[in-house]
Parts: sequence; structure tokens; C-alpha cells
Amino acid sequence: MSTVTALNRLKKATTIGVVLAFFLAGGCSSLRDTLNITSIDEDGNVVGNQDANLPAQQLLRKGMEAYNLGKYYKASESFEEILNRYPFSKEAALAELKAADCYYFLEQYKEALALYEAFENSHPTNAGIPYVMFQKGMCNYQQIDRIDRDTQSAEKTVQLFKQLLRAYPDSPYTQEAQKRIRLANDFLADHEFFVAQYYLRKKSYPQAETRLRYLLHAYPKASTVPEAQKLLKRLEAGDPPSSALTSWLPQVHLPNRNSGNKDEEENSSAPPVER
Repeated sequence: MSTVTALNRLKKATTIGVVLAFFLAGGCSSLRDTLNITSIDEDGNVVGNQDANLPAQQLLRKGMEAYNLGKYYKASESFEEILNRYPFSKEAALAELKAADCYYFLEQYKEALALYEAFENSHPTNAGIPYVMFQKGMCNYQQIDRIDRDTQSAEKTVQLFKQLLRAYPDSPYTQEAQKRIRLANDFLADHEFFVAQYYLRKKSYPQAETRLRYLLHAYPKASTVPEAQKLLKRLEAGDPPSSALTSWLPQVHLPNRNSGNKDEEENSSAPPVER
């Protein structure tokens, strides 16, 4: 299984914050503002807030019903209503977490990450912190892009999941975090191999050797290591490959939403984005 194919299969992991201060101080817009959505009735009239008079417990129940049906925008309205009207209620903490999850499932990953981080800062002893730390890693994991692009999301993914493993080695998320660390490291190794290939096309062999040595040192368990070792040996022997360079590229199948023209990438003379 290729690195990015495996990445995609694991990107559907289960998830469970919106911080009170964000809502009270206006530090973060509501999901309605973020998505620029207005509710209207059949006659085209703007619909008012139908939850305005519901108690917190009923709002939470309504939000969870919508959430469990995958209606994340609708669910977020109930969760945010709790935070606006009942910020000190016993339902508020769960509403914060679930509101963040709504951002996550609506693929608003940067916004979700900010909310998870804020929840962690505001509730450092909450029982949901291991989950929140896992979700922080997932928000970065979901933003991993092509191997010829910036690798910051993959690097941050590894960092955050390692933090989770150190802080909570026996959490329910340990195995999933370990899988994603391996896949993110594979992705980073593929990026290094891609950069080495760029230098080979330019006949900059010392630079190519440097990148390959770094790959082998930093990612010794990566799936592309055997190919990197073969190529490095040839370069060290003064025998760079004379066959088509594409035969040395790692077999990475990128997600449809991120993939570009493969032939264009292989023949491009533009330098890859480096770390």
C-alpha cells in the first residue's frame, strides 16, 4: 500500500473545542460566519434563531442528534447557542468539544485546530484532553499535501502525535497515533527523495547525496529507504543513473483532491519546496 493511499484510508478516523472566551470576546467567528451561510424559509425570508428559548440540556440533545446524523452545521448552531447563553452550565464543556468537531468534519481544519488548542489551554485537566491532543494531530494530518509542496503539516503531525504518546502512552489513541507517525514519516522521506531527484536532474550530485543521507538518517524505517540506499551507492561510486529518472521516483499515489499532473511534475524544472 502506498504512503498516501494509506494516509487517505486513515483520514476517516473517529473524533470527539470552542473556548468560552472566543465566543464572549468575539475572538473567533461562529460557524455561520465562517461558512457564510444564512438560513431562509420557503418564501426567501431570513429565519430567526429557533433555539433562543431552549434550555441547555435540550439544546445539547438537539445538537447531538444532528451531529450523530452527520448534520454538522446544524449541530454547531445548537452547541454555539449553549456557549452563548449558558457558558457556565454543565453542558458547556461538551458543547465546546463538539463544536470543534463540527469544524473538523466540515473540513475547516485550521479553525478546528485553534479551537482544540484553546480547549486544551482552558481545561488542562479535563478527561477529554488525550482526545483533544489526538485531534490536534489529525487537523495537521488532514492538511498533508503533495510531496513537492511544503512539508510543515507532516512535520507538525509527527510532533503532535509524539506529544500525545509521551503524555498519555496508554490512551485509546496510541495505536492510531503510531500509525500516523509512520505514515507522516514516510511522506517526509518521500519528499526528501523527491528533492534528491531534482538535484539529479540538475546533475548536482553532491546535493543529491546530502539529501539521500539525510533521508536515511532521519527516516531509517521509511518505505523508500531501499531505493534511497541503492541510489546513494551509485552516486558515491560515481555512477549516477543514466536511465529515465522517473524510474527512481517513489511510488506515491496522491489523493485526488491534491494530485496534479504527474508528467508535468516529473518533467518540471522548477525546484521543489524545501523544508
